[in-house]
Amino acid sequence: MSELPVSKQISSRRLISLDALRGFTIAAMVIVNDPGSWEHVYAPLLHAQWHGITATDLIFPFFIFIVGVSIAFAYSKRLDAKVPKKDIYRKIFWRATKIYLVGIFLWLVHTFDFGEIRWVGVLQRIAIVFLFGALIFLNTDWKKQIGIAVSILVGYWLILVLIPVPIDEVIRQALTTGTVMSSEGEIAIGEIRQVSEGFIAANVEPGTNMSAWLDRAVIPGYFWEVTWDPEGLLSTLPALVTVIIGMLVGKILLTVKDPYKKISFLFFTGFSLLLAGELWSYVFPLNKNLWSSSFTLFTGGLATMGLAACILIIDVWGYVKWTRLGRVYGANAITAYVLAGMLKPLFYGDIWWGISLSKSFMSGMTGLGMPDKLVSFLYAIIYMLIIYIPAYILYRKKIFIKL
Repeated sequence: MSELPVSKQISSRRLISLDALRGFTIAAMVIVNDPGSWEHVYAPLLHAQWHGITATDLIFPFFIFIVGVSIAFAYSKRLDAKVPKKDIYRKIFWRATKIYLVGIFLWLVHTFDFGEIRWVGVLQRIAIVFLFGALIFLNTDWKKQIGIAVSILVGYWLILVLIPVPIDEVIRQALTTGTVMSSEGEIAIGEIRQVSEGFIAANVEPGTNMSAWLDRAVIPGYFWEVTWDPEGLLSTLPALVTVIIGMLVGKILLTVKDPYKKISFLFFTGFSLLLAGELWSYVFPLNKNLWSSSFTLFTGGLATMGLAACILIIDVWGYVKWTRLGRVYGANAITAYVLAGMLKPLFYGDIWWGISLSKSFMSGMTGLGMPDKLVSFLYAIIYMLIIYIPAYILYRKKIFIKL
């Protein structure tokens, strides 16, 4: 445990807890993205197919929340140092552009099909919400940020539940068959109602809602779910609110000096957001694909309370040693994520003289009597630890790759 007084621990250096939480989030993202076999995965390690929430659904909003906290920390320092805003803007745009382009590169490195680029995706969404979140932070105070967040969440809800959706080929098929295409094949949807020759009633069903229609109408290329993309345009708006929640939490961390008051305030704020999200879910269900307003508040509340718990345990009580994996991953978070994507063919493809390491591991371990899902989970952990090795080398050499 650290011998520094708790007030000095928090004020004298960056929060170890924030770095650790960022790193653990990326490590968890690698694990859920890379099982030994997608046919054998524990239910909590899968995304909810539509309405509902699983542990895996928390990972991406936690990371975007941390982006927001980091914005508050980084740009508060620049504003205090009187750095000209034009210089800050230039770096923000350049960083967002780099992150977006790395997202495109990570897609092309495997397919190299420029006609089937996934223009929206995980890194692409991070780039967009970072860009607009940073601009909002630099030009508004916390009261206006709350106003922007509330306006987006309410407006997004009203768009999805009130505005009729134009009928396209996907919706025409859904009206006929009651199904839409997804990455898992045809999936059944709930009842949708045609209100005129060219429109159906507003709805929150997969593939037939306003968010999915807008993606098909505007975005070319590949969609992750065939007829919609969970990182699409309209759903990026409430994801921006997740960043704003993180920015507001960062403001609390920078403003409230007493560590225990700070933590109490964070727990109260987080629980309030969680409760608000749960109540809203009765009329606008928790849904990661839509990044529904209820999902935004619910996950933002959990992330706030999670960070508060980490601050208490790590920064205040001083229990740091167990955070090594998180700190190593967190020091080069996006780099680790990109490495996991680039090295995947080596560990999941049939490139070793036609032999797949993942398939060989699965068949070998299950042949010894181990359960399929456990073996698949163990391979994901092994892959996460393999990515840890280059991340640890960078960490030890104090090389921090900032996109």
